Amino acid sequence: MKCVDLQYLEAIRKLKASGFQLIRTVYLSFMLDEEISDHNGAEKFANSDTFAQMNVGIVLDERVDLVAPISGYSGGRAIWRRCCVDASKQNLFKLKLWQRGNQGGEMEDAPSKSLRDKISSYKTMAWEAYKSKPISYWVLLLLSSGAMLIAFPASSLLSRLYYSNGGKSKWIISWVAVAGWPLTLLMLVPTYFICGTFPTPLNLKLTLAYVGLGFLSAADNLMYAYAYAYLPASTASLLASTSLIFSALFGYLFVKNKINASAINAIVIITAAMAMIALDSDSDRYGNITDKQYVLGFVWDILGSALHGLIFALSELVFVKLLGRRSFHVVLEQQVMVSLFAFLFTTIGVIVSGDFQGMQSEARTFKGGKSSYILVLIWSVLTFQLGVLGGTAVLFLSSTVLAGVLNAIRVPLTSIAAVILLKDPMSGFKILSLIITFWGFGCYIYGSYRVSKEPS
Repeated sequence: MKCVDLQYLEAIRKLKASGFQLIRTVYLSFMLDEEISDHNGAEKFANSDTFAQMNVGIVLDERVDLVAPISGYSGGRAIWRRCCVDASKQNLFKLKLWQRGNQGGEMEDAPSKSLRDKISSYKTMAWEAYKSKPISYWVLLLLSSGAMLIAFPASSLLSRLYYSNGGKSKWIISWVAVAGWPLTLLMLVPTYFICGTFPTPLNLKLTLAYVGLGFLSAADNLMYAYAYAYLPASTASLLASTSLIFSALFGYLFVKNKINASAINAIVIITAAMAMIALDSDSDRYGNITDKQYVLGFVWDILGSALHGLIFALSELVFVKLLGRRSFHVVLEQQVMVSLFAFLFTTIGVIVSGDFQGMQSEARTFKGGKSSYILVLIWSVLTFQLGVLGGTAVLFLSSTVLAGVLNAIRVPLTSIAAVILLKDPMSGFKILSLIITFWGFGCYIYGSYRVSKEPS
C-alpha cells in the first residue's frame, strides 16, 4: 500500500535526522506484486544473487497502515514471506528498534545485558567467525601472531645482549635488522605460482618510493641501534611504543586516516608515560652509561619511533596512490624491495665506517667468545625478519586492530623478559609507565575498532 510505503520513508527520514544508528542495514524494496503476482515479483527477487549478497536477517511485508506499537499480523502474505525467510512458525512479527547510547532520538536505549548474556554472545560471535574461515586461515594467523609476540621481543633482547656482552658497532646491529630480506623473497616467489599472479611492474615513481622508504628504514634502524646501545631493553621498548602516536598523526596528515577522541586520549596517555621514564632516569640506567649517553639513547629512540610512524604512513600512501590494491603478494613485494634498499644503504654505511673489518676483533673480545658472537648476530637476523613477516601477515589476514593488540602485548612481554633475563632495572616509575602505556594502547585499539566499524 502506498500509505504504508510513505510511513516507512517518513519514519526513516526522521530516524536519520535524529542521528539514530541501527545495528544492521535496512533495505526497502518496492515490487510490482499487485500487478504481476508475487511469483514474478518478490519470489524471483528472493532467489536472485542480489538478494543473497544483501545477507538479509529478517523480512517484513508492508502489511497495512500502522499507528503504534510497531507490530503486525501478516497472514495474507504467508506465501511471499515463506519465499524470503521463514522467520517464525506463526505469522506474527514483532519488531523492536534501539540505538547505541543516547544520540538525541526519542527511542529508548538498548536494554542492558547481563555479564552472562554478553559472554554468551561473544562466544557465539567467535564461533561464527571461526566457522567463516578455513582451518588453514586460522593456523596461518596463529603462526603469524606467534611470530610477532616471540620474534620482536627476542630481537630487542638480542640487540641489548650484543652491547652488554661487548659489542660496540651501531652499524652492525642496523645491518642485521635488514640482512634477512632474502627470507621474505623466498616466501614471495611461491605466491606467484600458487595465486597465479605476476610481479608488479616497476615504474620510476614506484622505484623512487621504494628507494626513499629503504633509506628511511636504514636510518630508522640506526637510530634504534643507538637506543639499545645506551638504554635498558625494557626502557627502549617502552619508548619505542611512541611509534603508535606518530603513526596516528602521520596517517592523519598524509593518508587522511580518521583520528578520534580515543586516539587523542591514547596520544596524551603514552606521552605522559614517556615523561615518567624521563623523570626517573637516575634509577634507570646501567652503571657504565654516562648521562650524555642516556640522553642520546632517549632522544634517538623517540626520533626512531617518529621515523617509524612516518614510514608506516608513507607505506600506506604507496598502496593508495601508486599500487591501488593490497593483496598478499603486493605486500610482500613492498617489504622485499624496501628491505633490499635498506640493506644496500646499511651495507654502504658498514663498509665506510670500517665496522666489517672490526668484526674479527669484536668477536675475540665478545663475552662467550666468537661462537656466541656469531650466534647472537644470526639469531638477530632471523628474529628481526620473522617479526616483520609475522606483522605483515597479521595486517593482511586480519586488521590493524589485531596488529595493535599484539603490539600492545609485545611491550610488557619485552620489559618482563628483559628484567628476568638481562637483569634490567625496574623502578616503580617504570612499572607505572608500563601500565599507563598499556592503557594508552587499549584506548587506541578501541578507537581504531570504532572507526573500522563506521561506514566508509
